[in-house]
Amino acid sequence: MRVAVSRLHFPVTALGPGRRVGLWFQGCAIRCPGCVSVDTWTDGIGETALPGLLDAIDVWIADADGLTVSGGEPFGQPEALAEVLRFWRRRSRGSILVYTGHELDDVAPWLDANPGLVDGLMTGPFRSDLSQTLALRGSDNQRLHVLSPQGREFAPFDRPARQEDRSLDVMFDDEGRAWLAGIPARGDLARLRRVLTAAGHEVQMSDSIRNLA
Repeated sequence: MRVAVSRLHFPVTALGPGRRVGLWFQGCAIRCPGCVSVDTWTDGIGETALPGLLDAIDVWIADADGLTVSGGEPFGQPEALAEVLRFWRRRSRGSILVYTGHELDDVAPWLDANPGLVDGLMTGPFRSDLSQTLALRGSDNQRLHVLSPQGREFAPFDRPARQEDRSLDVMFDDEGRAWLAGIPARGDLARLRRVLTAAGHEVQMSDSIRNLA
């Protein structure tokens, strides 16, 4: 089996409690207007053999508090998603948080067919026309679902966002390109671009950057 991956990184601290492995699937058919992860939309890039991805995840499992899966759209590759989460369950007691642009009813058949693989699920498309006042969300229509006893560790994030919830993890690839993990506040990326440009840096946004670390 092959899987299209945009990024894999550890540690990620801005997408759930503790130090987490972050996995971003490549490819998204939902394509929410205003999405900050446009580079994860395109299908057919970033493909790798599933065993290689699992080996890369395994390197970090002993030090990780959990796994956060986003994208792109994870449920766009349902078989690969299930295999990754089964592997995590075999190797780790850490919690699993999955982000999806679908609503709960849309992914319920997958959840029923793969019981016990997801502890916390954030559902709903990003909507730039709505406010952004809640933790771990890009817009307030998105809903956090606790799906297991272990998922109760995500329940404290079902609240208004605090200043610390706006923190971002900054990461660099082998070519020196930077990317951010987390949920930026509205306008944060535009302000960052202005600051970097004013400091004399060249800032380019790409719709095709992907990195398997």
